[in-house]
Amino acid sequence: MSPRALAGAVRLAFAATCVIALVARFIWGLGSATFSPNNYYAYLTIQSNIAFTVIMIIAGIMALRVDRDPHWLTTVRACVLTCTVTAGIVFAVIVQQSGANTVPIEVPTSDLVLHFWLPPLAILEWMLSPGRGRAAWRTIVFVLGYTLTWGGLTMLRGTIVGWYPYYFLDPGQLSGVAEFFTLSSVALFVFTVVGFAVVGVTRIPRRAPGST
Repeated sequence: MSPRALAGAVRLAFAATCVIALVARFIWGLGSATFSPNNYYAYLTIQSNIAFTVIMIIAGIMALRVDRDPHWLTTVRACVLTCTVTAGIVFAVIVQQSGANTVPIEVPTSDLVLHFWLPPLAILEWMLSPGRGRAAWRTIVFVLGYTLTWGGLTMLRGTIVGWYPYYFLDPGQLSGVAEFFTLSSVALFVFTVVGFAVVGVTRIPRRAPGST
C-alpha cells in the first residue's frame, strides 16, 4: 500500500470512528431526562465533529484518487481541525473545573473519543500525511468568524429557549458581564493559538525523500 493510499484509509477510518461516536453520544443522551435533540446539535463539539466526518470522507477519497490534496481541502481541513482540537481543550477544562467544584460531569466513552482520542490522532495524521499542502493564514480568520457567529447565534437562541451549551455562556451561571467577556476572550485566544499551530505545521519544510 502506498503512503497516499494509507493516508486515505486512515482518514476514512477517522470518519467512521467519528460517526460511531456521534451516534453513541446521541443514544447515551437519550437516557437523560434533560436531553434535547435540538440542544445536542447546538454544541460546538457536535457541529465540528460532524464537519470533521464530512471533510475526512472527502479527504480520504481524495487521497485514494490523487497524489496531492487541493488547496481548498487543506484550508477547510485546517478550519475543522482547529475547531475540533479547541473544543477538546475547552471540554477538558470544563470537566476539570466541574470536578474541582464537586459537581463532576459524567464523561461517556463516546465523549472521550470525540474530545480526547480523535483530535490528537487527527493532528498526527495532519502532520505526517503525504500530499498535504500548505494552509493559508487566513484560515484563522475563517475559524474566528465561524466561532463568533456560532457564539452570537447561541446567545440569541439561549435567550429564547433558556438553555446554553456551556456554562461560560450562561448568564445565570456567571457573576456578570465582566466574567462573560473574560471567559469568552480566553476561549477566542485558545482558538487563535490552536489555529496558528495547525496552519504553522503545514509551513514547516519537509525533507525530500532520499535526502540526508
